[in-house]
Amino acid sequence: MAVKLRLRRMGKKKQPIYKIVAADARSPRDGRFLEAIGLYNPLTNPHTIDIKEDRALYWLGVGAQPTDTVKSLLRQKGITLKFDLMKRGFDDEKIEAELANWQKVKEASAAQKAKKQKKSRKAKAKEQEEAAKAEEVSDESSQTEKEAGVEDGAAEVKGAASEENTAEKEKTEE
Repeated sequence: MAVKLRLRRMGKKKQPIYKIVAADARSPRDGRFLEAIGLYNPLTNPHTIDIKEDRALYWLGVGAQPTDTVKSLLRQKGITLKFDLMKRGFDDEKIEAELANWQKVKEASAAQKAKKQKKSRKAKAKEQEEAAKAEEVSDESSQTEKEAGVEDGAAEVKGAASEENTAEKEKTEE
């Protein structure tokens, strides 16, 4: 029997909550399952993931294949990292040290991302102000250039006309 770790939809219309279940691959999405190992709520901010780690590791150990979404959820909780380290044969102390290191990196990344988002809002407002000022300056300079261009163009036209007139006068004199 092929076992899959997958999501089982629960909740109301347009308000989904998912159970993470171990189910036979042949059973329907919301049908029969072997064991519920967690919950996933995508509507909260940030989304809520609650997984029984020991049961997830058990099912992965006996060959259950997670779907892409469940694999992503397991990765976010660090369960796939722990399973990989266990498969490699590391002792419990080494695994705990690696998981603690991974957690620190993850927290630092989240803090940096939040800081960048806050900065980007301020930076966007500043950029919009600068763009508006630059647009005003460019409008003024383009108007002066157009005026200067019209004057230069008129002078060129007058110069060309005077050259043509002198050329015609010379022909008539001959």
